[in-house]
Amino acid sequence: MSTRRLSAPLLDAALVGVSLLDVWAHVDTSEPLRMACALAAAFALLLRRRLPLLTFLLTLPAVLVSDAIFAALAALYTLASLTRHRALLAACAVAFTVSDMTPFPSPDLDFSTPSTFVTLSYTAATAAAPVFLGQLVQTRRDLSLRLAEISQARDHERHLTAQTVLAKERTTLAREMHDVVSHQVSLIAVQAGVLQVGSPDAEVRQAAATIRRLSVQTLDELRHMVSVLRTSGGRPTELIPQPSLADLQQLVDNSDIEAELQTDLSSSLPPPVQRAIYRTVQEALTNVRKHAPGATAAIRIHHKGTTVRVTVTNTAPTRPALSLPSANHGLVGLRQRAALLGGTVTCGPTTDGGYQLCLELPAEGTW
Repeated sequence: MSTRRLSAPLLDAALVGVSLLDVWAHVDTSEPLRMACALAAAFALLLRRRLPLLTFLLTLPAVLVSDAIFAALAALYTLASLTRHRALLAACAVAFTVSDMTPFPSPDLDFSTPSTFVTLSYTAATAAAPVFLGQLVQTRRDLSLRLAEISQARDHERHLTAQTVLAKERTTLAREMHDVVSHQVSLIAVQAGVLQVGSPDAEVRQAAATIRRLSVQTLDELRHMVSVLRTSGGRPTELIPQPSLADLQQLVDNSDIEAELQTDLSSSLPPPVQRAIYRTVQEALTNVRKHAPGATAAIRIHHKGTTVRVTVTNTAPTRPALSLPSANHGLVGLRQRAALLGGTVTCGPTTDGGYQLCLELPAEGTW
């Protein structure tokens, strides 16, 4: 239970306590009518939040027959803080003033003397004070709500601005990918095709065919990525086709690495898990090509209990590695993807000079 919920009953109890003290100070126990009205007014404050108008009406008899007026003032303040009908508040203030100025059962009003007008002014001011205070509290509450709405609107505006900036950046990135990267990959594919046709060496023609095939696949993926980037911020775009476990063997066959794939997984795994496995094997084979030329690789994918374990192990390189640009974003991306699915990625060198990458994922995911 929140502090605010706890403070409301405590405040009500405190107001009832102060009202009882007011009754004890101003009402004689030998006057049962006045005592009954005053006690009823004090305990009526327990209803002030749910029935503010009824609570005020229940406190008026105490004002009329006695000097115990604290309960009526508290009820009037509550009514002023909860209602927006100013005519009703004015009528209630007048009713309090009249009740306090005409004590029951023998009203003694003499408007020919200045003291009566002084008393009337004092009583009217006493009635107006809780009304003004209640209205002030209500205005403050309304302002707080409005400020909260303005803050939410500004947050939403900042979010929209950020999305607009991001959309512009994505458009710029898409244009650069289309104009620069796609153009260069297209040139690679064309030159590989020329080499495939014109070279007398069979091994060179086979290598050129592989380069051309991978270049064409890269172009297809780039075109799809460009379309996704250009439509980001509009209607949702499905990233299709998405790789699955059925594509693993083709990935291994096209990797130009002597690799062995062993798996006991079925295609019933959730698509995010299948994509994570595919991307992990893809990144591992890419790193073998870049950093361990001539090495062989062993890919083991097994489902044990509720965990899927993927291990890609390569032997030591047999040729020196080429100096290629790398920012290590691949492994970072694999770790982030695994963490989103509740898994882990570990990697490191082996004792024979090779390297091993291991992915562990919950089979059903924890996302």
